[in-house]
Amino acid sequence: MTMKQWQITDEWSFDGLKLVEVERPDPGPGEVLLKMKAVSLNYRDYLMIGRGYGRMSGELPLVPLSDGVGEVVALGEGVTGVPLGSRRLPCFIQTWLGGDLGPSGFDGALGGPLDGTAREYMSVPVASSVPVPAHFSDIEAATLCCAAITAWNALAEMPVTAKDGGTVVTLGTGGVSLFALQLAKARGARVISTSSSDEKLRRLKDLGADETINYREVPEWGKAVLGLTDGLGADLVVEVGGADTIAQSMRATRADGTMSLIGNVGGSIAEINLPLVFMFRKRMIGISTGSVADFADMMADLDGREDFHPALDDHVYEFDGLSDALQALPKGQHFGKIAVRV
Repeated sequence: MTMKQWQITDEWSFDGLKLVEVERPDPGPGEVLLKMKAVSLNYRDYLMIGRGYGRMSGELPLVPLSDGVGEVVALGEGVTGVPLGSRRLPCFIQTWLGGDLGPSGFDGALGGPLDGTAREYMSVPVASSVPVPAHFSDIEAATLCCAAITAWNALAEMPVTAKDGGTVVTLGTGGVSLFALQLAKARGARVISTSSSDEKLRRLKDLGADETINYREVPEWGKAVLGLTDGLGADLVVEVGGADTIAQSMRATRADGTMSLIGNVGGSIAEINLPLVFMFRKRMIGISTGSVADFADMMADLDGREDFHPALDDHVYEFDGLSDALQALPKGQHFGKIAVRV
């Protein structure tokens, strides 16, 4: 029996990205076979098409994408307690079951170097996948991988001294930032969000942002955060911009507060005012997705939040339009996660 899958075939480029027909896999011992229902995109997936992660990209041919959800249609030897017809999410780093990631952790990442989710069927170890709460649609569930778990772990760094849910700053409207906004609000936090687009600022307000700042109109937005917090600053800043934003993020972080460093879309090399860090006991910590145990914790929490729904872009692509969806990603015209039906 055959199935369709997208794969980067003979060259690292969009010319090399093709929809092909291959043999459908069978689940091995300890595995479940998933009939994929939907997948979603991350900027990582776009970079991977051009081997943007170097040797960490893996070898060709490669099935792209890291996010997706599937229906269990077959069980491998030794698998019990997993109902046929239930839905499961393959966790991003298949080999990171819990604890520390370790130096070789990304060797187990879906969508490079391991084959990813852009296929009609995939077998995954049951121990490297988690069940999905029933109140999420397939499209919603497909987004709950890289961006959501990264935001979840970023918010876990909230200082214990924060009161009433704390004050969180999110930057822009990428997937991690939107999930951070939504998850922070679900926990009762006050959220200050930035964007360069007044239209996107309006949509951030609709998602629950308490205050918004147009960073193009207010370049010293770190100072503006101080003004909105009685001069104290935020308990937690979810930093995704890198070199372009880290100085303002550090300024916006309160004394004894935390900056969760996630991305570097604005550059990789940055200068930091070190006295601002040690004199005011500010903390910066790197966040890199999460383990299977983290996924299980997040899903258990979301299972009790039936009013929580991920922010989705209005345009949902069909499976044969995956290449178009990936090429739309860096244009930044979307709001919310870009999803693809399988």
